Amino acid sequence: MKISNPCLDQLFLKARTANGFTSEPVPLALLQEAYDIAKMGATSMNTQPTRYVFLISPESRARLLPALSPGNLDKTRDAPVTVIVADDTKFYEHMPQVWHKPGAKEMFEGNAALATATASRNATLGGAYFMIAARAVGLDCGPMSGVDLAKVNAEFFPDGRLQANFLINVGHGDDSKLFDRNPRLSFEQACTVL
Repeated sequence: MKISNPCLDQLFLKARTANGFTSEPVPLALLQEAYDIAKMGATSMNTQPTRYVFLISPESRARLLPALSPGNLDKTRDAPVTVIVADDTKFYEHMPQVWHKPGAKEMFEGNAALATATASRNATLGGAYFMIAARAVGLDCGPMSGVDLAKVNAEFFPDGRLQANFLINVGHGDDSKLFDRNPRLSFEQACTVL
């Protein structure tokens, strides 16, 4: 069944990348609700390697600022929440809990290249699912890749298990700070039918 046009508008068609936020706080319960929706998104073999680190306090976001490109500083300072979307490099430790066949943990554990590729690809999916879920519960998102991920890893994940993938500022968007919507590629430009 197709979802309603208002739902499509909220998730995609009228949703915008937030470039600034109001001072309205984001309750932790709302972040948990978004996670509980996002976790249902498909990942290969149900690997679920995405980890979300919610930076809510000004002190935690201040630790992030040295890793950001200049254009991301003010909006991150002002955002009620910044999420570090990270890959769990040892996601496979949970495979006996989340996968219905034995041997998956050992398969990934014994193949570092497969585990790394699986974690990166599926954690990126998880971050995208989280943005859609956040929009579904009434929040706005500003994903960012203008960041030195090595600095984020050194500051927040010194043991190396988690690896930062990208960042998302989350809150209630300040429409006065939106950019004009940029064009999207047409079906013919982006798609091939064989």
